[in-house]
Amino acid sequence: MISFFRWGFHLDKKGSPLYFKGSVLRKSIVLQESRMKPLFLNPPTYEDFDGGAGARYQASREVTSFWYPTWLCFPAGMIEGSLVLDAPVQRLTLDACLEIARQFDIVVMYTSTPTLQLDIETARRIKEQNPSTIIVFTGPHVTILPEESLLVAKGAVDLVCRGEFDYSIKELAEGIPWHEIDGISFLKDGALTHTRERLPIEDLDALPFASQVYLRDLPLEEYVIPHFLHPYVSIYSSRGCPSHCIYCLWPQTFSGRKMRTRSPENVCQEVKWILENIPCVREISFDDDTFTADRGHARAVAEKLKPLGISWTINARANCDYETLRIMKEAGLRHVVVGYESGNEQILKNIKKGVTKAQAIEFTRNCKKLGLSVHGAFIMGLPGETRETIRETIDFACSLDLNSIQASLASPYPGTEFFEICKREGWLSSETFIDDTGHQNCVINYPHLTSKEIFDAVEELYNSFYFRPKYIFRSIIKMLSSSKDRKKMLKEGKQYLAYMKKRKQAKA
Repeated sequence: MISFFRWGFHLDKKGSPLYFKGSVLRKSIVLQESRMKPLFLNPPTYEDFDGGAGARYQASREVTSFWYPTWLCFPAGMIEGSLVLDAPVQRLTLDACLEIARQFDIVVMYTSTPTLQLDIETARRIKEQNPSTIIVFTGPHVTILPEESLLVAKGAVDLVCRGEFDYSIKELAEGIPWHEIDGISFLKDGALTHTRERLPIEDLDALPFASQVYLRDLPLEEYVIPHFLHPYVSIYSSRGCPSHCIYCLWPQTFSGRKMRTRSPENVCQEVKWILENIPCVREISFDDDTFTADRGHARAVAEKLKPLGISWTINARANCDYETLRIMKEAGLRHVVVGYESGNEQILKNIKKGVTKAQAIEFTRNCKKLGLSVHGAFIMGLPGETRETIRETIDFACSLDLNSIQASLASPYPGTEFFEICKREGWLSSETFIDDTGHQNCVINYPHLTSKEIFDAVEELYNSFYFRPKYIFRSIIKMLSSSKDRKKMLKEGKQYLAYMKKRKQAKA
C-alpha cells in the first residue's frame, strides 16, 4: 500500500479552473517512478458526444450517455503524478483544459476518426502555450493511419501510438528514447519513423485496476448509461474479440481478433475493491468487446462474482447458450447489451455476423425466461440494405419487444473491412462522419438507396419501437410505481425529443 497525491480543482461558472488542491488517498495502485508527468486527456468535443476512450459510439447520443475513459486509465494507473481528465463529462472548456495542461510534461489524447480535426486543434493550442509539451495521440484512427495523422497535424502532435498504448506511454514517461519504444510513430527532422510493432498484452492481470484511477480523478456520479443502474463502474475482463463482423472498429484496429482474458480471480479482486472503496456503486459493467466470446471464462468469472451479491451487465452475442446465461444470471447478471444489427438474414451474412436471425430470437426468448433485461443495438445502412430490409429490421426489433434499443447509422471507419468494401464499390459519399453539432452523418449512398433514406430510417426505427402501445403502457406502469423511475424516464424522454429535433435541423 502506498500513498499518492490526488489532483483536484474547482471551476468557475464558465468551466475555468480557479485553483488546485490536493488530498492524499490510500490505494494499491503500483505507481512507476517517471521523469515526466503525463496528463491523459479525453478532449473537449460536442455536447453529449459519447466518443471517448472506452466508448462504443462516436457521436452525440439521443439520451445523455457516458462511458468511462478506461483505455486512458490503465497507463495513468502506472505513472506517478499522472492525471486523467474527461472533458466532455467534466464539462471542461478548452481554456480550462489548457490551464490544467500547463502543469504537465506530456499530454496523451484519445482521438477518433470523427473528432480528429477538432482534437488536432486542441493539441495545437496546447503547443502554442508551451512548445515543449509532448503531445501524443492514441486510438484506432492513428493506429491505422499514423503517417497521415502526423502529417495532417502539421507539428501539433509529436507522436502517435499504434494499438495498445499502456506500456508505450509508461516508457515514454520514464524517458526511454523514442526509437526504443515499441508501437509508436513520429516525425524527426522531417523523416517518419515507425518503431517495431508492440505485441498485444498477454498478462492483463499485470495491469492496474482502472477503477482505482476513476476514484482518484473522475466524477463517478456523472457517468450515466440510461439502461444501467446508477451509479455504475465500467471495467474489462478481457481484450479482443474472435468474431469477424466487418463493421466493428475495435477488434479490427485496436484490441485484436485474439481474445485475451484476465484471470477470474483478478477480476473478482477488482470488483471487491470497488465494493469496498466505492460503496455507492449499484452495478458493474463489463465493457469487453464480447464478454461471452469465451463461455468458459464467462462462467468462471460468474462463479467468482456470485458470492459478492453485485448486479452486473455485459456485452453479449446473440448466440450465447441458455446454460451460460443461467449461470451468469444466478451470479448477479441483470442486463445484456446485444448487437442484433439487422432483421434480414442476408445482411447478417454480408456483415459476417456469425449469428442467425433464429439464434437471435432464441437468445432473446432465453433472456426473458431468465428475467434478464436486454438492450438491443441496430444499424441502418449495412451492405445489402434496401427499403424492404429497413422495414424488416423495424418489424424485427418491435417483435423482439426488448427493454430498450439504440439505432445508429452504418459507419465504415478506416481500418475496417466495411471501409474497404465501401471504397471499392464507390459507396462512400462523404468522409465526414458527424455534422457540426456532433450528430451522425450518413456517409453511404447505395445505387438503390440514398443516404437520406438511410438517415431517416434511424428515426423511423426509434418511433416505431418506443411509440408502440405495449411499450408506452409498460412505461406508464413503471412510472406510476416509482417516482425515481418517473423522473428518470421523463428526463430521458425530453432529451430524446430534443435530440431528434436537433438531428432534423442539422440534416436540413
